[in-house]
Amino acid sequence: MRSKVTTSKWLIFFALLAITQEVSGQPAFGQIRCTVFGNGQALAYATVALPALGRGTLTDTLGQATLDNLLLGSLYEVEVSFVGYFSQKKKVQLSENGEVTLSFELSPRSLEEVVVTGSMRETKRSKSTIPVEVISAKLFSRNPTPNLFEAVSLLSGVQPVMNCNVCNTGDIQINGIEGVYTQVLLDGMPIVSGLGTVYGLMGIPNGLVDRIEIVKGPAATLYGSEAMGGQINIITKDALTAPRLSADIFGSSWGELNLDGGLAYQLGKSTRGLLGVHGFWVDHPVDNNEDGFTDLAQQKRLSLFKKLQWKAHEDRVGQFAARYVWEDRWGGQTHWTPAHRGSSQIYGESIYTNRIELLASYPLPLSLPVYLQGSYNIHHQDSYYGDTPYNARQNIGFLQAYLDKKIAKHHLLAGAAVRYTFYDDNTPATETESRTILPGIFLQHERELGKKIHVLSGMRFDWHPAHGAVWSPRLGLRHHLNDRQSLRLGAGSGFRVVSLFTEDHAALSGAREVVIRENLQPERSWSGNLNYNLEVYRSSYFFNLDAALFYTHFSNRILPDYDTNPEQIIYANLDGSATTRGITLQGNYSDGLPLRLNLGITYMSVFTKSAEGNKIPQIRAPNWSGTFLANYTHPRSRLSIDVTGNWSGPQRLPTVPNDFRPEYSPWFAILNLQLSRKFKHGITWYGGIKNILNFVPEHPILRPFDPFDTMADDPTNNPNGYTFDPSYNYASLQGIRGFMGLRLELF
Repeated sequence: MRSKVTTSKWLIFFALLAITQEVSGQPAFGQIRCTVFGNGQALAYATVALPALGRGTLTDTLGQATLDNLLLGSLYEVEVSFVGYFSQKKKVQLSENGEVTLSFELSPRSLEEVVVTGSMRETKRSKSTIPVEVISAKLFSRNPTPNLFEAVSLLSGVQPVMNCNVCNTGDIQINGIEGVYTQVLLDGMPIVSGLGTVYGLMGIPNGLVDRIEIVKGPAATLYGSEAMGGQINIITKDALTAPRLSADIFGSSWGELNLDGGLAYQLGKSTRGLLGVHGFWVDHPVDNNEDGFTDLAQQKRLSLFKKLQWKAHEDRVGQFAARYVWEDRWGGQTHWTPAHRGSSQIYGESIYTNRIELLASYPLPLSLPVYLQGSYNIHHQDSYYGDTPYNARQNIGFLQAYLDKKIAKHHLLAGAAVRYTFYDDNTPATETESRTILPGIFLQHERELGKKIHVLSGMRFDWHPAHGAVWSPRLGLRHHLNDRQSLRLGAGSGFRVVSLFTEDHAALSGAREVVIRENLQPERSWSGNLNYNLEVYRSSYFFNLDAALFYTHFSNRILPDYDTNPEQIIYANLDGSATTRGITLQGNYSDGLPLRLNLGITYMSVFTKSAEGNKIPQIRAPNWSGTFLANYTHPRSRLSIDVTGNWSGPQRLPTVPNDFRPEYSPWFAILNLQLSRKFKHGITWYGGIKNILNFVPEHPILRPFDPFDTMADDPTNNPNGYTFDPSYNYASLQGIRGFMGLRLELF
């Protein structure tokens, strides 16, 4: 009996010993560590799950998550998902070391973005009849800029054009149509126009911008005057979801210093606030081309932004926002000082700007969905271009009420708007103050014809006190070919009431006399576009192709004539027509590795045609242009590399008789490189080089040594009769430069 008990004890002892050795030799359980990326950025709060076990967790601010207490040797399927991205699955078997590391790069559902610009209401991008292109805040952070004017250059067919070599102001062309035909919206309202067009994309804190929506083509049916070439809608962040604290500061080797800051806070139970500040400073004159003029305008800019959002009637959201912009900008001869402002001894262009913007939207407490929108801006510009003063004041008020109602398969949008414009300046063209009231009504109807066809039609009627009735029709068609392909066809009319001196800086430089030949009539345009979109997605990659044909025909177009007389700029309604036509291709690719590519190319032909049939290419409108972006993010080190840039073919430039400079610019490319790394607590460091190829235009200013033409009348030393002219421009004069910055986001 004793021997049996002893034997049993020994058996139990050896069994326990074997188990102990097994446990001590290797763990019975392990873990799976995951890192999740999207658009090359770590995705916080992405879902990492084991569907078979019903388990899951969320990633942290670095995009990392851990699934632990998993049995060794077992096969697991890990699924990762995030709003706005395609889900991704991977199978893995836990090995003997007890730990497996996985990296996920989610492909964005680019067509599922919600947009508002095309139809004045929130619509999934894939459902929008009007093609809308989106630049997200993450996208333009790959090439940090001190203003949104430069940021939009990442989109093919959208070209920032610097109009002034001295003070560095400019506008934005869409498909070759000049910037004065581009309407800038802030949170869906036409807050930026006239005098503010030049500064509309400057002074908005980049850190508070959620995205930029761009519509190419006229939208006068909804937005009235100025919406001829396209719309740029700057959508600020939702105060309800914005980071509690954000900051972005960077500087460059050219002495530029930029600061953006944001603060989101709670006011009561249903109100949320957003406060932003933007500052830009550069006070370091650079003259690398040794022409005696600054290559970069010196600037001091301060902007304050305030936004309040609250839940109103039936959980609809009300909003109020305000922005103040102050700027002191000058460019000119490098030894210019404020004491020389307005003098004829040392040339300088000095611009003081004060601007206030107010905007609000409110859902009325009615059973029907009726919305009231309003905005008001005050713009004061005190400037000198050499010894030529330009002092101007402009106030613009906008009030609109509209009904947005869906009945079965019909969606109606109907409203009435009124726009008030006050303008006064010291130029001979404005003898008395101008006060204009422009009322209008509009109606838009959208209908689904089956599951694949969507039709949009609309009409707007405006009454101008000087020009009478203005009608603006619009038609759109979307054909959903299948789950991955869609076709859109659009046509419409646009109009623009001209305010000459508020938009053309060349008319103010003092280098040429301004001549207005007649009473200028409103400009009209008819446009058409055909858009094709293809989306291909797999578990390992995502590809999107967007192709568009566009055509615009202008009548009554007003163009500055630099050619008839080299000492004048002549303005008149065109006796003939103007045409813009072309094609744009843009592709996006992202694979299972943290790699993203974005390539775009645009071909266009922009010209005027006289009554006699002569074609003249438009100035600063290249036939060929393109953009490129490449991003790679290493999963473990969280180090990102961004290569961005744009290129341009030859473009016609304003020359003078017997000009030694070529009439067309050369092919050129602007190439930028950025390195960035994410750290804990929402901190990102970034730095790099801009304009790596160090491209700058040659001879941008004619006779820079004699800006007041005191020695121009000298046949011996100036046989061609040249005069001072700074209008020969097609690219920035900033050469190669380094930059470095730090970004913070706390949720």
